[in-house]
Amino acid sequence: MLVAGLAVALFVLFARPIRYLLDLARDVEASSGLALMPALIILMVLFLFHQQGKRQEARADAVAAGADAVNAKQRATEMEQLVLLGQALGRSLNADAIRDVVLQNLPKLANTDDAWVMTRTEGQWQTLLGGQRSASRDGERAREQTAERALTGMNDTKLAHPVSIDGFMCFPLTAGGAAVGVLGVPEHSGEFTEGRQRVLAAAAALLGISLRNADLFREVREHSLRDGLTGCVNRTHAVEVIETELHRARRSKLPVSLVMFDIDHFKEINDRHGHLCGDAVLVAVGAKMREMLRGSDLKCRYGGEEFLVLLPETPIEGAKHVADTLRQELSDMPVRWNGGTLNITASFGVTMALPSEIDTKAIIGRADLAMYCAKEQGRNCVRMSMESAVA
Repeated sequence: MLVAGLAVALFVLFARPIRYLLDLARDVEASSGLALMPALIILMVLFLFHQQGKRQEARADAVAAGADAVNAKQRATEMEQLVLLGQALGRSLNADAIRDVVLQNLPKLANTDDAWVMTRTEGQWQTLLGGQRSASRDGERAREQTAERALTGMNDTKLAHPVSIDGFMCFPLTAGGAAVGVLGVPEHSGEFTEGRQRVLAAAAALLGISLRNADLFREVREHSLRDGLTGCVNRTHAVEVIETELHRARRSKLPVSLVMFDIDHFKEINDRHGHLCGDAVLVAVGAKMREMLRGSDLKCRYGGEEFLVLLPETPIEGAKHVADTLRQELSDMPVRWNGGTLNITASFGVTMALPSEIDTKAIIGRADLAMYCAKEQGRNCVRMSMESAVA
């Protein structure tokens, strides 16, 4: 409209000169026989079309530049999110910490709250992160089936590429060339462009490496905390766990008991049959403890032939029953050695934490004293700490 107004204004302003030029053009046409007016009109129309084309081309370039800027900003945001994810995962050394990181960062990368992560350890699937819409047990089983089918549909050469299964785009979590889990993103969450697939594949790779590192850290820590012969935890770690459990019991007002026992005449076994036979006895005792006791019970090789058992949420009567049962099981357990068998016995001391007690040395000392009372009173028996019995 502005251009049209300008044209009208110019026409009005230069009406007389324009009429003069038109008259001059007609005189030239009449004298020379040339068609100047049609040629000028054609040139003007072509010029206008050319200008319009240039304007459209400039507009298209501007739109393309804007789109490139938006894409560049989006890629920069995705890279920033990936860097933050990688840094957070690098500081996470156990499954709980990794789960918190994934819960905080994955919805932003996947553009949905319904993404899930399944991990596989020794053929068993576990949910690291479940989608908001599938938190039930049925939803977990469905995720397991989807994850299993996803890995089945991938061979070694295509392990890095996602597959579409059951309405989910599944990305393998890989570490060292092996799959350790699956990241599932619902297909309704948006178009899976090449760039988006690249970002999610990178996130899956970071997560797979982090899970593998956490497993290695756990294995190293387990080896450093456990006695290699019996499989029980070592003394240093046991003291730390007992201290933590005493503080927890003080807050929750729940009972916690301690059992300490010692293999009777263990020195005679070493002297008569050799230290390898003594090692076999310790191995058998550790195996029997793992077989009988709960997973939540702390099983510790306290030193030499002495063992310690922490029983959370267990009163002293229950601890005495556990000690009696374990004593009987050990006395009935034949230890095979050089084609023959050995019979062993053990003496047990039992105590319970006093109300609001947080002194680890005190409770261990009472259990130790009760154990020595059992040794002095004939061995192969259970004695309770009188202090905790009165309390």
